[in-house]
Amino acid sequence: MKNKEQWKQYNIKVSILILLFLLLFLFFQYQLYDIYKKNSNQKINAILVKVQEEYPNITENELIEILNSPKIEESFVDKYGINIKKESLIVENDDYFLWSIPLNLLFFGMIIFIIIKTFCKYNKERDNELEEITKLIEQINSKNYLLSISTISEDELSILKNEIYKTTLMLKEEAENSIKDKRELKDSLSDISHQLKTPLTSILIMLDNMIDNPDMKQEKREEFLHDIKREITNIEFLIKNLLKLSKLDSNTVTFLKKEVSANQIVEKAIENVSALCDLKNIIIEKEINQDSKIFVDEAWQIEAVTNILKNSVEYSNQNGKVNIKIESNPMYVSIIIKDYGEGIKEKELPFIWNRFYKGSNRGDNSIGIGLALSKTIIENNNGVVSAKSDKHETVFQIKYFKD
Repeated sequence: MKNKEQWKQYNIKVSILILLFLLLFLFFQYQLYDIYKKNSNQKINAILVKVQEEYPNITENELIEILNSPKIEESFVDKYGINIKKESLIVENDDYFLWSIPLNLLFFGMIIFIIIKTFCKYNKERDNELEEITKLIEQINSKNYLLSISTISEDELSILKNEIYKTTLMLKEEAENSIKDKRELKDSLSDISHQLKTPLTSILIMLDNMIDNPDMKQEKREEFLHDIKREITNIEFLIKNLLKLSKLDSNTVTFLKKEVSANQIVEKAIENVSALCDLKNIIIEKEINQDSKIFVDEAWQIEAVTNILKNSVEYSNQNGKVNIKIESNPMYVSIIIKDYGEGIKEKELPFIWNRFYKGSNRGDNSIGIGLALSKTIIENNNGVVSAKSDKHETVFQIKYFKD
C-alpha cells in the first residue's frame, strides 16, 4: 500500500533528522566536556605548580600519587563554607554549564518540533483525503453521479475512493436502468393495451350485433360466435406469453437444464404445430445428421422452437413445405428452420425479435410476441438465434453452444 510506504518514508526522514540532531547534541556535549576537562586540568596543574614551589622537596611521583589517591570524604574547603557535593570549585565550568542549558533545550525542542510537524503534515493529508471522500459521499447521497475521481496511487484512501467511484457508477447505472425500465414498462403497457383493445372492441361489436338483432340468421350468429372464440383465444395466448416474458424479465424462472436430445425437441415442436400444418396442407421435412445432445431446459426449448416453427408455418404458402435440419460441430449444435413464403424485408429483419413488432406482411391475427419470447428463452439457455430472408425463403438458425 502506498499509504504505508508513505508513512515509512516519513518515519525514515524523521529518524534521520533526529539522528542528526542527536549527533550534534553529542558533539556539543563532547565539546563542553572538553572545556570542563581543560578548565579542571588547568586549575589542578596550577595547584600542583604552587605545591611544588612551596615544597621543593616533594617529588613528581608523590604529586601523581596525590592525584590518584582514593576518594576522601573529608573536604578541605568545608571550613570556608563550600560544599563540594553541591557547588563547583571552578566557576568557569558553572558559566559554561549555564550557557549550555538553552542550547540543549533548543536541540530537544527542534527534535520535538520535527516529530510534531511530521505527524501534523501526515494527518493533514489524510484529513484532506477523508474530507474529499466525505464530500463525494454527500454528492452521491444527493443523487449526483457525475463524479470524476482521478487517482493513480494505491494507498488505502485512494483504493477507498476508487471503490466509491465504482459504487457511483453502479448506482448511476441502476438509476439509468430504473428510468429505462419505467419507460419500457410504460411502452409495454401501451402495447398491451393496444393489443387487447382491438380484439375486445371486435368482441363487443359482435356481441352488440347479436343482442340488437335477435332475429339474426343462425349461420351469421355461428360465424360471430366463431370469431369471438378466435379473439378470446388470441387474448388468452397473448396473456400467457406476456406472463412468461414477465417471469423471464424478472429472473424468476429457474431453468432446469439437463442433457436432452435436439431431435426430441424438434419432434415435439413439429407435433405442436401439426394441426396448423393440416389446415394449410404444409409438409414439414426433417433432416438430422446425428442425434446431437444439448444442455438446456427441455420444456422451455420446446416452446421456443415451437414459436419459431409456428411462425414459419403461418407465413408459408398454402400447400407448401418447411425444412428442419439439425447439424452439429465441436462448438455448437444448430437447428435450422427454413420456409418458402413471402420472406421478410431486409430493413425489417433487425426488428422481428422486438415485442409486438409486426412486419408489413404479417396477418391480422399476428400478435408479434412469439419470436421475442423464443429469443429470450434461447439466450437464457446458452444459445443464440438469427434470421435471414429474401423474396423466396426465410431461414431461422438456433445455435446451442457446447460447454
